[in-house]
Amino acid sequence: MKELVERLFPVCRSITGNGLRRTLEIIGEQVELAVSEVPTGTEVLDWTVPREWNIRDAWVKDASGRKVIDFAEHNLHVVGYSTPMHAVMPLAELREHLHTLPEQPALIPYRTSYYAERWGFCLRHDVLESLPDGDYEVFIDSTLADGHLSYGEHVVPGELTDEIIVSCHICHPSLANDNMAGVAVAVELAKRLAARKPRYTYRFIFAPGTIGAITWLARNFERVDRILGGVTIACAGDRGSVTYKRSRRGDAPMDRAMEHVLRELGREHTVLDFSPYGYDERQYCSPGFNLGVGSLTRTPYAGYPEYHTSGDDPDFVTEESMADTLETLWAAVTVLERDRRYVNLSPYGEPQLGRRGLYDSLGGRSDTKQAQLAMLWVLNLSDGEHSLLDVAQRSGLPFATVADAADALRGAGLVKE
Repeated sequence: MKELVERLFPVCRSITGNGLRRTLEIIGEQVELAVSEVPTGTEVLDWTVPREWNIRDAWVKDASGRKVIDFAEHNLHVVGYSTPMHAVMPLAELREHLHTLPEQPALIPYRTSYYAERWGFCLRHDVLESLPDGDYEVFIDSTLADGHLSYGEHVVPGELTDEIIVSCHICHPSLANDNMAGVAVAVELAKRLAARKPRYTYRFIFAPGTIGAITWLARNFERVDRILGGVTIACAGDRGSVTYKRSRRGDAPMDRAMEHVLRELGREHTVLDFSPYGYDERQYCSPGFNLGVGSLTRTPYAGYPEYHTSGDDPDFVTEESMADTLETLWAAVTVLERDRRYVNLSPYGEPQLGRRGLYDSLGGRSDTKQAQLAMLWVLNLSDGEHSLLDVAQRSGLPFATVADAADALRGAGLVKE
């Protein structure tokens, strides 16, 4: 995962353009992608696909011809979607187009202007403070023209056509945690799922933030009824503890699975209620769709000093944090995959488990008594209304223990799905 982050990091991405396509190409080397190209001007819900932006070079030179700002040094030096520019102007005029972080003078900020035509540069505040008065030559070699918006999908087919979506935004240039770490975790999850035959179908969406999710939703109205829910993944590699933000529904399958797993793992974590602010969960959870899509991060949106700055580089992302994010997500997916509702086929009194060899079938386990108790709980709550996750939560038993007990009872003909 760390290697993928490092490979994706240098690519200059935006919500459209060749950098976005290159990002999809690299992801497509890891997992098979179906890439869609949606033309400029296409109406998508209340939005319109914008013109495509590409950039080749940009710089600012002082009177001696020295480059004081250079796009070739760092992608963040240019405001995203800056229009072409070539002019000479005094520093006072140039300052109106310069963006810095006075409180973090050694970092370059990330700024964009997707839907208002303007140009600008971002730089370290200590560099700005060192610039002498005088004339500066400004050059931005970019294009803003009719083109396409690109997004990619990878599908892991399951036994059922019911879908769980995993969505990542891929539009940020040279920001490692936000969101190449999220992309890397999603890719690894897709590989794990492909190695087994999952029950549900998993659809991975790699798209530019906001406009990409909106475009996907606009083009997939017929699929919405099959979506059980899912998760957006972002900021998956920083050193903070895991944070899960519930879907708008609050009790969707992913909400319940994630909260149970986080409690069961016993590690520091945070669970937040839904708010219509953050990543693309706010598009999937808009009231017309109301999909049960939550958000999985470590430190959440704008919650760390390096967020949307040059400080969010590959060194900021750790292998251990990405692995922990992946294992947390995998545990939740495992709950979703094994969760069932059962009906007790011997509901009058407690069936004789010993006669059926059920106690012996789970013998040798260090948690034998716990496993026996789990069978009794499953039998008692198998009324067609309670799921195995309900049983685990009510009994306080580990979900895996409850699911194993249900498998044993089903094998003995005492419950049916």
